[in-house]
Amino acid sequence: MKAPINIALVGNPNSGKSSLFNALTGLNQKVSNFPGVTVDKKTGTARISSQLEANIIDLPGTYSLYPKSADEFVTYDVLLNPQGTDHPDMILIIADASNLKRNLLFCSQIIDLKMPVIIGLTMMDLAKKKGVEIDLAGLERELGVPVVAINPRKNKGLPALKKNIELIAQEKFGTPARDFIENQQLAPAVIADVKRIFPVSSDYAALHVAVNYEELDFLDKHCKASIRTSLQQHTFNKTKVQAEEIMQRYARIKHIMNGTVVETDPLQQQLQTERIDHLLLHRFWGYLILLAVLFLLFQSIFWIASYPMDLIEAGFGSLSGWLSQVLPDNKVSDIFINGIIAGIGGIAVFVPQIMILFGLITLLEDTGYMARISFLTDRLMRQVGLNGKSVMPLISGVACAVPAIMATRNIENRKERLITILITPLMSCSARLPIYTIMIALVVPDRSVLGILSLQGLVMMGLYLLGFFMAILVAAVMKLFIRIKEKSYFIMELPVYRAPRWKNVGTTMVEKAKIFVTDAGKVIMVISIILWFLSSYGPGQQMATVHAKYEQLQAQTTDSARKAELNKQLQSEKLASSYAGILGHAIEPVVKPLGFDWKIGIALITSFAAREVFVGTMATLYSVGDAKGNDATLREKMASATRIDGTPVYTLASGLSLMIFYAFAMQCMSTLAVVRRETRSWKFPLIQFAYMTSLAYISSLLIYSIFK
Repeated sequence: MKAPINIALVGNPNSGKSSLFNALTGLNQKVSNFPGVTVDKKTGTARISSQLEANIIDLPGTYSLYPKSADEFVTYDVLLNPQGTDHPDMILIIADASNLKRNLLFCSQIIDLKMPVIIGLTMMDLAKKKGVEIDLAGLERELGVPVVAINPRKNKGLPALKKNIELIAQEKFGTPARDFIENQQLAPAVIADVKRIFPVSSDYAALHVAVNYEELDFLDKHCKASIRTSLQQHTFNKTKVQAEEIMQRYARIKHIMNGTVVETDPLQQQLQTERIDHLLLHRFWGYLILLAVLFLLFQSIFWIASYPMDLIEAGFGSLSGWLSQVLPDNKVSDIFINGIIAGIGGIAVFVPQIMILFGLITLLEDTGYMARISFLTDRLMRQVGLNGKSVMPLISGVACAVPAIMATRNIENRKERLITILITPLMSCSARLPIYTIMIALVVPDRSVLGILSLQGLVMMGLYLLGFFMAILVAAVMKLFIRIKEKSYFIMELPVYRAPRWKNVGTTMVEKAKIFVTDAGKVIMVISIILWFLSSYGPGQQMATVHAKYEQLQAQTTDSARKAELNKQLQSEKLASSYAGILGHAIEPVVKPLGFDWKIGIALITSFAAREVFVGTMATLYSVGDAKGNDATLREKMASATRIDGTPVYTLASGLSLMIFYAFAMQCMSTLAVVRRETRSWKFPLIQFAYMTSLAYISSLLIYSIFK
């Protein structure tokens, strides 16, 4: 079999590029970063034929080959740099047939790079609804490259697309026969100089190198200096050249459209999308519907997930109890039951909620509603120094702050991007979900409001909204202190409404669950085992004194109930005398004003590695601290936990205090690392850590003081 070929997938945003990527690659995908930049790199393998395999590189969407953001510069670099590791053998352009004129601008620019090209026309059904008929053969003839109608969501047209890919591959990647416009005439002397200085694929590629040579990392200092000299010598005016190029392209596109596209009374029909938008983007009803959607989302997370969570929790509790009875009483059994099994149980119980959260978010994205949320909130964002583009990273922050912060790269305004980076971790990410869930179950009554609404679901929604509104408040404050004056504009194309792809939703749910179990699981397992050791061992003399005390008390009684009670007290006192207990009691004075005991204090420290470690920490501490054979669930163990004076540890006041602390605290090393990479300075991660920790402590102290 031949070596795989590289195919770059390019196109305008919302043109169906991601749908085609998923259809071609299925589950054979991975996400990493492009070399040298923190920009998502989605790649996957696709079987084109029995003899041909392809590496598909999904490049960030862009409207034009002239880049404006970090995302678009990645596409630019991959396509222009002939020496790059991701340089494609072939380019697959996805174009929206219902907006063909706008999409053809980008298509024409790619064609003029003189690389093997195939155009995939999507949304043909929508074009037909708009009264647009396209002569595919005529369009192919005019453009000089293969044009295939496809519908990736329904797997239509993919065999024809693969056949064209195979034919081009067999002919050793033939390039388009002619230029779309006469690029060489735009700046003949400069183009000739650039082609002499650096090897490029075409006259048009040379023109782009001349326009953006300062920003192109693949050019060395000598090349840049030579190009600069040439531009000065020939008095190159890039603005004038770009304007002339775009005018020529649209003139040719108009000619092509007149010959290949027929529009039959396009104004006669009012699209379903426009009718829906009249309601969903309404000045009043739009916001009301948005709140209702968020409310249903969080109610569903609590309501639907409760059944599988209860089964998983009860199953691990029974398993621990059974293993305690059948395994010998030694250190190996102890670490297996109270370290490994307790840690796995702390992870597995929250998988249903993680899957449901990501499934519902994917549903909103797939239907096109997520983009409307950005549009609706733009006015609010502008009042606090942001714009509608900041909303998408904030919404993504509900899943995970790391990719959300990376998503700020499409915000051109430096001030708005910096503020968005600094406030995004205030959004309640999926790592906080296990903490919210277990604390709400402990301190919030499981009852209905108005007969149909879950009080626990309302509290969950309140925590997420609290994170959002605190982010808005902090942004308003930062707007006053960050002295960067730069105007910005919010221009966004709203995608059409579509039926969700249930297969895509299911795939996302499974993939996110796997990531949670493997990535978070590794950290939780390591910390669980370390905690088991710290909780099981302590200073020799101190532990020996505890054992001697209870051996004497056990010898003084024959009552089995009394012996069981003494055994429970022994486990508790051993835990308090262990290394973990000593550490916990040392930090207890700091956390006691917030209503926390020393065990919660340890969990606060361990969860700096990752917030979800909190649950694994509690599972280990309460398992080690319990008598052998206890098959109670973690929730039951925490509910029965008491302080020295006999009062319960987890009350409404301490539970709310803990949830507020985790809602605001910066307890994620990965987030701080990605902020450092995005801002290229330790200054901003340190500011972020300081203000979020202070906000969490003060807010938690205030809530505990009010409710205790």
